[in-house]
Amino acid sequence: MKNKEIKILLAAPRGFCAGVDRAIEIVKKSIEKYGAPVYVRHEIVHNKHVVESLKKIGAVFVEELNEIKDKTRPVIFSAHGVPKVVPAEAKELKMDYIDATCPLVSKVHREAENLNKSGFHVLLIGHKNHPEVIGTMGQIPNGSIDLIENIEDVNKFEIKRNGKLAYVTQTTLSVDDTKDIINALKEKFSNIKEPKKEDICYATTNRQAAVKKIAKLCDMFFVIGSRNSSNSLRLVEVANNSGCSEAVLIHSESSIPLEKITKCKTIGISSGASAPEILVENFIKKLKEQFSVNIEEVEIIKEDITFKIPGRLN
Repeated sequence: MKNKEIKILLAAPRGFCAGVDRAIEIVKKSIEKYGAPVYVRHEIVHNKHVVESLKKIGAVFVEELNEIKDKTRPVIFSAHGVPKVVPAEAKELKMDYIDATCPLVSKVHREAENLNKSGFHVLLIGHKNHPEVIGTMGQIPNGSIDLIENIEDVNKFEIKRNGKLAYVTQTTLSVDDTKDIINALKEKFSNIKEPKKEDICYATTNRQAAVKKIAKLCDMFFVIGSRNSSNSLRLVEVANNSGCSEAVLIHSESSIPLEKITKCKTIGISSGASAPEILVENFIKKLKEQFSVNIEEVEIIKEDITFKIPGRLN
């Protein structure tokens, strides 16, 4: 098998985005400043490798604040954002909290709040039970926001209240799927207010565009990421929809389908916004043990965006 030659098209940009970088940095700096343990509500980002490496240096992950025994320790809110009741609960418990919500998610939160204050009923395009969706819906009162997951939901939705309607979107959706839902909304509700600037984040858009560019040239496409990572799952869908007959998510428990790869001439690789580059390197290393590999990186855009961490941690 070693002599079998395989071409790898490596999508760029891939992997960590600025929001993920910032969230991980916030956990590390908090441990440096306050010592261990530092608590983190929910996985800081959706990646097992990242979570395990932060546990090793003193991060303790919980789902809810009431699981924290020592309320004198700081707690960090994950990059996905939290409903308003969470910081309110932390204040009530007199807990010191640090918010690692991605600034692009915070932008959607503020948008939903401002729309609500201006008397709009808000529709959130997103996936049910995703932490980002729970966080955004929790910014404004119950009954003033509805979730739209697909075109069927658009067809079923009827305007309540005063007829003023607006939409926002989860930041990690498929650009193409969202476009179809937005078109359906505009067709049904011609006066619907749209965001000034698209909510889907730059990193999601760039990673999907890079996959789209190379997927049709590949016999198989591999996305390195976690099963609960929305943006990783969307990359698999994008590869499938862009002309690659088989796209596969490689997560922490995956075994590499070497038999199938043997039948390929060209494979594509990308990684979700919460997957560290070491996982891509390890994947390629395993392929090199079996095949003669020729790698070509296909970069569609250079990313140089960074987000500041809270001043108190500097």
